[in-house]
Amino acid sequence: MKTDVSYILEFNILLPVLIVVSVLGAGYGVYCHIRMKHQIKRLDSMLDKAIDGSFTESCFDESQLSYIENKMWRYLSTSEISARKTAEEKAKIKTMISDISHQTKTPVSNIMLYSELLSECELSDDSKNYAGMIYAQSEKLSFLITSLVKLSRLETGIISLLPKQNDILPMLRDIVLQAKAKAEEKGLSLTLECDDEKAVFDEKWTNEAIWNIVDNALKYTDNGGVKITVKEYEMFVCVRISDTGCGISEAEQAQVFSRFYRSENSSMKEGVGIGLYLARQIISSEKGYIKLASEVGRGTTFSVFLSKL
Repeated sequence: MKTDVSYILEFNILLPVLIVVSVLGAGYGVYCHIRMKHQIKRLDSMLDKAIDGSFTESCFDESQLSYIENKMWRYLSTSEISARKTAEEKAKIKTMISDISHQTKTPVSNIMLYSELLSECELSDDSKNYAGMIYAQSEKLSFLITSLVKLSRLETGIISLLPKQNDILPMLRDIVLQAKAKAEEKGLSLTLECDDEKAVFDEKWTNEAIWNIVDNALKYTDNGGVKITVKEYEMFVCVRISDTGCGISEAEQAQVFSRFYRSENSSMKEGVGIGLYLARQIISSEKGYIKLASEVGRGTTFSVFLSKL
């Protein structure tokens, strides 16, 4: 049987061992904490450099970085290369669009000018008709080129929208003023109901989007007219453009916002099928959306929802 003296001796022997183990354990815990903190700091630095675009490739091994750090480095290296290629492609597209815009503007303008001058000369009726047709077709070509350039700049991010809180009424009044002559020419009514509603949008580009919808409504309406109304909701302001035109079949409603889409019923109408596509691109870029409701023979309503936030 062990005596009290034996217990005391064993305790005196084990105590230093326990102290050493405790110190080593605490030291290892501090080491792990410092190492983990260092690795997190390295990862944080990698992400910061990736965000500001200053990340560069380096050579790491397992003694310097953990497996996760190495994976992160490989991912960021790939992302950096991809982002660089995307930026280069955008720069090329920007240059190409500028060249197309510059190279085509002058010839088309000259064709329109010369055909206009030609029609003022003493010509036979047939020749004057031909001159008028040349002018009309060159006008369509000018419109198409301008629309394609706008669309390309918007899609590639060359043009950036700057939404801010604006009054809706002044913009809609301007659109009505633009459309008034076309409505009167066709004998259509054009009415506007709007108070002092506000929303967050880029005034110039939203004007373009809503004008495209109003112009489209006038184009496909032969009797009655077009009505623009505004209604405010909790998170959005809705601009509704309603017409009494031919309407759109249910089968076609999902396609009208596609680029270059032209209905069989619209073959005799002017246009190239870009307006509604461009309108949706603009409104979507402002965190809004467009809804369509239509019934064949009874008209169409486009609802443009502009964000209030």
